[in-house]
This record gives sequence, C-alpha cells and structure tokens, in this order.
Amino acid sequence: MTTLLITLPVVLPLLCAGVTLLGLPGRVIRVLSTLVLTAVLADAAALLVLTDTRGPQSVHVGGWPAPLGITLVADRLSALLLTVSVLVTLAVLVFAIGQGTAEKRRSAAEVFHPAYLLLVTGVSLAFLTGDLFNLFVAFEILLAASYVLITLDADGNRTRAGMTYTIISLTSSLLFLTLVGLVYAATGTVTLAQLGPRLAELPDGLRGALALLLLAVLGIKAAIVPLHFWLPDSYPTAPAPITAVFAALLTKVAVYALLRTQTLLFPRSSVWTLLACVAIATMVVGILGALAQDDINRLLSFTLVSHIGFMLFGLALFDTTGLTGTVLYIVHHIVVQAALFLAAALTVRHTSTTGLDRMARRSPPRPLVAVLFAVPALSLAGIPPFSGFVAKLTLLRAGAWQGGTAAYALAATALITSLLTLYAMSRVWTRAFMRQDPHPDRSDTPPLKKPAPDTARRPERRTDRYGARLMTTATAVMVLTSVAVAVFAGPLARVGERAAHELLDPRAYRSVVITGEDR
Repeated sequence: MTTLLITLPVVLPLLCAGVTLLGLPGRVIRVLSTLVLTAVLADAAALLVLTDTRGPQSVHVGGWPAPLGITLVADRLSALLLTVSVLVTLAVLVFAIGQGTAEKRRSAAEVFHPAYLLLVTGVSLAFLTGDLFNLFVAFEILLAASYVLITLDADGNRTRAGMTYTIISLTSSLLFLTLVGLVYAATGTVTLAQLGPRLAELPDGLRGALALLLLAVLGIKAAIVPLHFWLPDSYPTAPAPITAVFAALLTKVAVYALLRTQTLLFPRSSVWTLLACVAIATMVVGILGALAQDDINRLLSFTLVSHIGFMLFGLALFDTTGLTGTVLYIVHHIVVQAALFLAAALTVRHTSTTGLDRMARRSPPRPLVAVLFAVPALSLAGIPPFSGFVAKLTLLRAGAWQGGTAAYALAATALITSLLTLYAMSRVWTRAFMRQDPHPDRSDTPPLKKPAPDTARRPERRTDRYGARLMTTATAVMVLTSVAVAVFAGPLARVGERAAHELLDPRAYRSVVITGEDR
C-alpha cells in the first residue's frame, strides 16, 4: 500500500499524459485529465495522513536499495506540499477548461493536456525524490513541460519571453548538472540521505563552495534577487492559467529543494547571514519593482519575487520556529498566488486590458470578482485574520526569539514589505474595481474586427456561460482554500512544526532510506 501511495503521484499523470497523445476526443481528454488529478489529490492527502502518523516512508524502485537504485521518499513536508500543489493544479485545470469554452476557441487539447500532466509529474517527482540526480531530472521534466505551455498560442512577444525563460532555465540546468557531477566526484554518492555525513568530511572551502553553487542553481529557479530578472518578463506573457500555475508552483518547488538540501546536506547551528542578506534584498527589490508597474500581471509577478524572501527568512534562521514559518508561508503562498492570478485573469477578461490606468477608465468587474481578488490580496499583505498574517506572525516571532542583527533586520524588512504589498494591492483595487468615472472611456480600446452579420447581435451562448461559471468556480475554490488555511491554522502549524523538526533532525529520513526498510 505504501508503495502505491508514493509512486502514484509520479506514475499516474505520466501514464495519462501518454494516453492523451493517442488522438482521443477533446471532451474525453478533459474528463480524463480532471479525474487523474482528482485521484492524485486523494492519494496525496492519504500520504500526508500516513507520514504525519507514522513518519517518513520510502520506496526503492525495482527493489534496488540506495544508492544503487531510485528511491522515493515521503515525509510530512513533501506530502503537505504535494497535496497543496495538486489541489492548485486541479483548480487551474478546471479554470483552463472553462476559459477555452468561454473564449470560444478550440483549445489544443492534444498539446495542453499532455504537457500539463507532465508538469504535474515533474512537480511530484521533485517533492518525492530521494537523490540529487533525480531532483535534477524532476526539474527537467517540469521545465520541458513548461517550455510547451508558456508558448501556447504564442505571438511575437510571447515567443521572445519564452526564449528568455528557456535560455535561463537551460543555463540553470547546466549548472545543476555540473553540481551533481562535482558532488558525486567528491563524495561517491548522490543519495540525499548519505550526502550529509560525507559532505561534512570534506574541507571547509570545498564544502562551502558546493553550498554556494547549490544556492545559486536553485536561486535562479526560485527567482531570488539578483537572479530574478527573468521571471517578470516571462510569466505575464503566458496564457492566464499557465501564469497562475507557474506562479503558484515553479518557484516554490525550488524553495522546497533549498529547504531539503540545505538542511540535509549543509546543516547549521546559527543564522545564515548570507541567506539573510539575500532574503532582505529579495523582499525589497521585488516589492519596489511591483510598485513601479502599471501592468497587473507584471505587478503580481514582482510581488511573487518579493515574497520568496519571506520563505528565505525562515530558512536563514535555521531553527524550528523559522522553518515552521517557512513551511506555513509556502503553503499560504502557493494557494494565494494561484487565486490572485486567476482573479486577475477574470478582471482582465472583463476590462480587456492588463494596464491599471486603462482599467480605471472602464467599468469595473462584477462585485464577486472584486471579492475574489480582495481576499487573497489582503492575505498576501498579511492582514489578519487571513493566512498570510498567520505565516508572517510565525516568522516575526522566530526573528524575535532568535535575536541578533540579522534576525531583527529580517523582521523589520518583512514588516515594511508587508505594508508596501498592501499599498500595491490597494493600487490594483482602486483602479480595477472602483468606478472613478460614471462614463467609462473606451477610446483607448484597440479596434475590434467587425462581427459577421449573422453573429453581430447573437446572444451569449450556453457554452459561454458554462465556461465563465467554471472559471469563477475554480477561482472561488482557490480563494476558499486560502481562507481554510487561516481557519485551520492551528492544526496546519502543528504539522509544519513537526515537519520543521524532521528537517533539523533528519535521522528518521536517513534511516528509512539507508536501511532499505519501507516503513
């Protein structure tokens, strides 16, 4: 049973991606993809319960023990993030299906669905892999899928942005592969459970160089400052559902990899000053970049960069409370970013523009869309009682308990960034959702093609209404999930604290991998 629970999130979407390439009807593909992600979500939830009650679980693929074979490992942290991530991918898939219907275009199901399921495969493998090389493979799987998704229905601007994304990703992959080779040459293994003790035997200079190279490699993928420049130029150009799932997951997978590798391979007993400085720079540069934007998607992309700094905040402290705050913040941010980008897509669909100044001169969206944007926006700013407040409070408490210049600087920067985030979200709100002119000006609207005579006054079709309802429902599910994170903050914080203990004391993780006994 344990073997099935751990392998299913990787194998099932991969197999389904292959099935969708067999030329099935579009409706069948959509139903099949939705059912598969629903099954993976149920599996991930069961795996979370199992790891929280019985500790880390492992599977040695093919019966080959580590380090000879591929080992998949699930613990509280990986199972928790897997559950939240699959929930987001399912909601975004429903939104994408609805958008394809509402916008009256024939979605390239034979391209989108296989690539999307392959993306889920890569994310699942990244959370569950037990060795450094297969972590590289997981990133390559999800990046290969993302190359396809980011260029769907591409025009010139989207193609250029996709090339930027591709080049940066390939550069990061080459550095990652180099790191894997250097680590194997120095230690004779790439199994995460074995690397910690072996790396500790290396000279301090070599060990420190490997730690910095790993930080740089994953820092590019996580878009930490100053390695962030590719993200605001790439994500806003993709189709709305793709932007939402990229913003929710891809950077957080890299942050998870940072958490896993830095605590397992390079444990510390005090504040990591370098990472604290990087976290401060990421928070400040990201939010200042957001304040300078007029495009709603670019603004949200810069806030995404900024709030990666909050996750680095807890990792830099390297204590239980700090890591608990990081775990809570990752969960909160995955859900909230997806909700914000989906709500922004509904707003853009109504106003026909991504520019905030143009939105201010047009009729505002429905009140429901305004609420769907307001809740995650307030949560991102850390306003109580939403999930962002819970996560930030945990991080601030960790900084106060840790003490010292670096911890206090992190806490102060986090408070300032939260205030600036609130200001950025209020700019979006006042321009997009508050009517400033009783006679909206549409003079800046690009000219539209004149409709054909037989469709000029055709009423809204039933499929259009159905698609719009699907989009709104998917967004509402994400917003309600962000509220649920705050409502169940107590149990979630306890799971996060137990996950933080496992990160700082990985003896159970190592034991379940090295002994070869599936627990």
